[in-house]
Amino acid sequence: MELVVLGCGGSAGVPMIGGPDGRGDWGLCDPAEPRNCRTRASVLLRGDDGQAVLIDTGPDLREQLLAQGIGRFDAILYTHAHADHIAGLDEVRAINRAIDRPLPLYATPPVLGELEARFNYAFRPWSPPGFYRPVVVPHAVHAGQTLEIAGLRLTLFEQIHGRTLSLGVRCGTIAYSTDVMDLADEAFAALEGVETWLVDCFQRSGPHNAHAWLEQVLEWRARLEPRRVILTHMGPDMDWAWMRDNLPEGVEAAFDGMRIGFR
Repeated sequence: MELVVLGCGGSAGVPMIGGPDGRGDWGLCDPAEPRNCRTRASVLLRGDDGQAVLIDTGPDLREQLLAQGIGRFDAILYTHAHADHIAGLDEVRAINRAIDRPLPLYATPPVLGELEARFNYAFRPWSPPGFYRPVVVPHAVHAGQTLEIAGLRLTLFEQIHGRTLSLGVRCGTIAYSTDVMDLADEAFAALEGVETWLVDCFQRSGPHNAHAWLEQVLEWRARLEPRRVILTHMGPDMDWAWMRDNLPEGVEAAFDGMRIGFR
């Protein structure tokens, strides 16, 4: 099975809009390093039968799918309803056309409510033939569930994301924890034995009121002891070369387009 990192940046991406010439604010990131260019956080999980689940539809979704040669997937799972994780839902219309059917959409009831309020037209029943708008079929899920989506067995766990909650996702030996600043014991139980963990690490030092930082991630790593920790949802002070030279063995930075095999 495979996880594809479509984007590993924070809510503003890297570079952020602005900068002295209007062509981007890179913070501490070297603009000459391509792996410092980060679109908004999203991943694709693909099973050994070729079916795939997209996790989140950020505002960069079209460019991400084109860049990675992904022309179809079979379901969408949302971690939470912040704009940098849902604003690309309109791009799903192209996937509807590719698979010629509505797409199942999985989220917690509060997130489904927000999605239906913002994208009400996507939730209307399909009137074939063709798709002039995205068409999704909602399915409510809850933290603590283990369920099968598009042939993949996924375990969902609750994460604290500042004043709101997000979902973490485990599939076999890999787990994905975007947008998290604290974890309860139930989440650590769901992560027990994980071999590869992609985890939010927005900045080098903390605290931050909504996202994890490096020291905190390293504390979580010491508790879980995964073989491999991969940082994602990174902000403008997480320079690629700095991380390459300073992260401990077994900890590395994600990059847009990274592909990770797992069991």
